[in-house]
Amino acid sequence: MYAVVGCTDCNALWLIEGRQETVRCRGCGRTHQYGKLKQFVETEDANHAREVRASMLASRGGHADAFAAVDSFADLDSQVERSVIDDDELLEGAGIDATAAAAAGTTESASKDRREVVLDAVEHYEEPTARAVVDYATERGIPEGYVERALEKLVRAGELTESDGRYRRL
Repeated sequence: MYAVVGCTDCNALWLIEGRQETVRCRGCGRTHQYGKLKQFVETEDANHAREVRASMLASRGGHADAFAAVDSFADLDSQVERSVIDDDELLEGAGIDATAAAAAGTTESASKDRREVVLDAVEHYEEPTARAVVDYATERGIPEGYVERALEKLVRAGELTESDGRYRRL
C-alpha cells in the first residue's frame, strides 16, 4: 500500500509505503500520526502514487501543462533502460582507452578519498611522524600541502592525537 500524504505545517508532499503509526515530514521534520495526515491517494501501485505526487507538485509550480506532456514513470524507466550506454562506450566515444581507464581505477588511492589515505598512513607506521605520513600519502598522489592541513584538522577534530611529533589514531 502506498499513500501520497501532505504535511499540515509546511505543505510538503511525500510517499509512504505501508501504514506506520507515526511518520516524520521530510520537509520540516514534524512527526505526524498517520491517521491524521491529509491523504491524497492510496494505491497498491508505487508508480501510480509517484505519478499523483508529481502531478500535484507540477500543478503547484504552475507546470501542469508541461507535466501532462511527459510520459508516465513506467514508460520513462523503460526508455532510460533502452537508451543508456555503458561506461566503455562512453569512454571510447570520448577517445579514452576503456581498458587503460579501468586499470588506472584499480590503484589504492583511486578507491579511497584523500582523507582515508592520510588516516591509512597513520595506521601504516608504528610511530608515524608528519614526514612519514606525508611521504606515504604523496606516493599515492596526495599533495603534500593537503596532507599537512589534513593532519591538523584531524587532530582538531579529535580523530588523531599528536605527541612528540608522533601521530596516533583515536
